[in-house]
Amino acid sequence: MGIIIVLGVTALIVFLVLVLIVRNLLYVSTPNEALIFSGRKASGAKGDYGYRVVRGGRSLRVPLLERVNSLDLTMFTIDVEVRNAYSRGGIPLNVVGVANVKVAGEEPLLNNAIERFLDRPRPEVMRIAKETLEGNLRGVLAQLTPEQVNEDKTRFAQSLIEEAGHDMHRMGLALETLKIQNVADDVGYLTSIGRIRGSTVRQSAAIAESNAQADAAVQKASNAMSSEVARIDADLEISRQKYKKRIADATSKRVAMIAEAEGEVFATIAQVKAEIERQGARALQVQRQLDAEVVQPAEADRKAAEENARGAAATIVEQGKAQASALKALVEQYKKAGNAARQVLVLQKLLPLVGALSGGEAVVTIKKLTVLPSGSAGEGASFARRAIATAEQLRAATGIDIPAITQRFAGPKTE
Repeated sequence: MGIIIVLGVTALIVFLVLVLIVRNLLYVSTPNEALIFSGRKASGAKGDYGYRVVRGGRSLRVPLLERVNSLDLTMFTIDVEVRNAYSRGGIPLNVVGVANVKVAGEEPLLNNAIERFLDRPRPEVMRIAKETLEGNLRGVLAQLTPEQVNEDKTRFAQSLIEEAGHDMHRMGLALETLKIQNVADDVGYLTSIGRIRGSTVRQSAAIAESNAQADAAVQKASNAMSSEVARIDADLEISRQKYKKRIADATSKRVAMIAEAEGEVFATIAQVKAEIERQGARALQVQRQLDAEVVQPAEADRKAAEENARGAAATIVEQGKAQASALKALVEQYKKAGNAARQVLVLQKLLPLVGALSGGEAVVTIKKLTVLPSGSAGEGASFARRAIATAEQLRAATGIDIPAITQRFAGPKTE
C-alpha cells in the first residue's frame, strides 16, 4: 500500500514537472504577432537563416539552444509633417498628412523587419517610419508644382506611396494608407493662386451667368417663336377644320339640294303622272262624252243620211231608168225619123235656152272686161288668147285667180 502511494506521488510530481516544462517551452503565436525562435539554422525562401518564424501557431523552444522573441505586427498611425519643403519652382510648402504603417508579415519583408526592428521598441520603429516618410515627402514635393500638390491631393498621395514604398519595403514595413490633410505655404503663394483661381472662378461664373442669361434669352425667344409657331399652326389647323367643315356642310347641302331637287323632280313626275292619268281619265271621259254627244249623233246622222241617200239614189235610179227609157224611145224615134229628126231635136234643145242666152231674163253687170287679141296677130297672140281664156274660165269655174296668186308670190310691187 505504501509503495502505491509513493508511486502515485511520484507520478504526480513527474506530471507537474512536465507541465511546468511544457509551459515554459511551448510558445503560442497570436495572429497579430510573429515569434522568432533564434539559435538554430532554418531554411527560408532565400537560403538558411539563424532563426525560424512562427505566425498564428505554436512551437516548442529547444532548451538551452533557442531563444524566443516576439515582433508586433499591429498597425500604427504616424503624423507626417514637413515645413518649408521646396516644391518645383522654388516655393516652400508646409504639408500635413497621416499614414498607417505596419510591420510586414509576409516573407521576405518579414525577414527585413526581423533584421532591423527585432527587440526595438515600438516608438523607435514609428520614429524611423516617420523620418523615412517625411524624407520621401520632401522628394516628391520637389517634383511637383504647388498647383499640382494643392489641386490633386489624391494623386500627390499616390505618388508619395509609390516613392516611399521601396524604402519601406527594404526596412520590412508596409505603408497601408497615406492621406494629405493640408497643404500651405508661408509666402502666400497658394493664397494668391486661390485668389487668381477665385477671380477665374468668378469670371467663369460671370461668363457662365452671362451665357446662361443669353441662353435663357435665346430659349425665351425660341419658346416665344415656338409658341407663335404653335399658335399659327393651331390657327391653320382651325382654318383647315373650318374649311373641311365648310366642305362637309357644302357636301351635305349639295346632297340635300340634290335630294330636294330629286324630290321635287320626283314630285313633279308624280304630279305629271297623276295629271297624265287624270288627263287620260278626262280624255276617256271626253272621248265618251264626244262619243255620246258627237259620234253617236253623227253616226245617227250618218245612218240617216245613208238612208236619205239610199232613198234619193233610188229616186235618181228610177228617174235615170225613166230617162233612159225615154232616151231609148227617143233614139228609136230619131233613128226612124232620119235627118229631119236631128233638126227637130236641136231646135227642141235650143228653144228653152234662147231667152237665157239673149239676156232678156236677167240684168247683166260687167265687173271686168278683158280684151283678147285677135287671131291675126300671129301664133304668139293665139297663145296669149288661149292662156287668158283658160285663166278666166278657171276663175269663173273654181274661183281661183291665177294672176293674183302669181303677183302675191312675186312680192309687193315697187314704184
